[in-house]
Amino acid sequence: MEKIFDKYLSSIKNTETVHYVGSVVAVKGNLVESLGPRAVIGEICKIKIENPDYHGRDPKKRYINRLAEVTGLHENIVQLTCYNDTSGIEIGCEVVGSGTILKVGVGPNLLGRVVDALGNPYDGLGEIIPETFYPAIAAAPNPISRKPVDSRVLTGIRSIDALMAVGKGQRLGIMAGSGVGKSTLMGMIARNTNADINVIALVGERGREVNDFIRKDLGEEGLKRSVIVVATSDMSSICRLRAAYTATAIAEYFRDQGKDVMFMMDNMKRFADAQREIALVAGEPAAQRGYTPSVFDLIPKLLERTGTNDKGTITAFYNVLIDGDDMNEPITDKVRGTVDGHIVLDRKLADMHHYPAIDVLASISRLANDITGPKTREACATLRKLMASYEASKDLIDVGAYQSGSNPLTDKAIALHDRIEEFLIQERNYNASLEETLDLLSKLTGVEIPKEEYV
Repeated sequence: MEKIFDKYLSSIKNTETVHYVGSVVAVKGNLVESLGPRAVIGEICKIKIENPDYHGRDPKKRYINRLAEVTGLHENIVQLTCYNDTSGIEIGCEVVGSGTILKVGVGPNLLGRVVDALGNPYDGLGEIIPETFYPAIAAAPNPISRKPVDSRVLTGIRSIDALMAVGKGQRLGIMAGSGVGKSTLMGMIARNTNADINVIALVGERGREVNDFIRKDLGEEGLKRSVIVVATSDMSSICRLRAAYTATAIAEYFRDQGKDVMFMMDNMKRFADAQREIALVAGEPAAQRGYTPSVFDLIPKLLERTGTNDKGTITAFYNVLIDGDDMNEPITDKVRGTVDGHIVLDRKLADMHHYPAIDVLASISRLANDITGPKTREACATLRKLMASYEASKDLIDVGAYQSGSNPLTDKAIALHDRIEEFLIQERNYNASLEETLDLLSKLTGVEIPKEEYV
């Protein structure tokens, strides 16, 4: 009986009994300025607008509430960014402060569901009754209390599990231009991983791509143990921004239950664009390539929330859409400098139908040496040397100018090239076990990997 009334009791406990009220004085695009209410940055407010369908029958239906978030304070003016469009908002509309920041309903009932930036159902499958609420905006775990990253999490992708091993609680960036396979790689990881739960944030994606990702890339089995947070490209900037925070809060809840969580976000570029839009409208000056300073402040604050704490782990993959395939553009550089490794997808490999299009030599896992055995490390180093030697002489090899016997390592690399390519290429529906991956790695390199390292 208690469970039936849980949501009502929770609502009563969280109800603000004192309301602060202001009124709209200006509307600038998606930014609304009001005189009052008394509010803090991040507080959720309601803007009351006239209901165009109201016919005087039910006074409760006279007004519609538009949700907005306080994103700036200037003297006695409160700057709010609307979660929906600003249609219907006019000078004098009442603005009511909620007294609370965005909180996300969390619980086991989220598994298998798709929610929006506020944590509300987005899949038409009915209400989600939360177990508790987590703040969307929160601090990262204390670095001293974090558990060390000392064991593998599997992705089922040979090139990653063999050559850039990922640890439970590690954070990596997936760097690529458009159309090179970021979402496909993310779907493969979500389906194949041995983590307990997936939490996936789709930020600024096209509406078509959301459904395609769920049906084709994730699949029915993947969805059963996943929570998906969606804010499509046509949604307001504050929705696209907060979707990342909502997804992170959901992942934090499952981590606090002692779970190993696989967190994936697609993508950081659109998260940064959303913050830039909000900041520019609020009057913040642009800095690097049009991005405001607040963008570079928010990125590490968001990324540091994942990882380990004293209860569980969040292994995180952040997709980064690279403008013009420029690996040194500001957002890519900031993410790469914050995370514990990066995976680079190469357009030339994708053009040759080499999938996943991972540029192994340009990719690195900074914690791989901490979670793999000595013979595995030796085999990885051997394979990388062979690939680097082949790449250094590739132009000569392609035109037939390389003289056999000039370099023994290059000779061996040429002899093994086709087998290495076969090892790195993988069908997107195939899940490679760690035993299979290390067996093939051992045969390729001639380094015998003992069975005790197969963990």
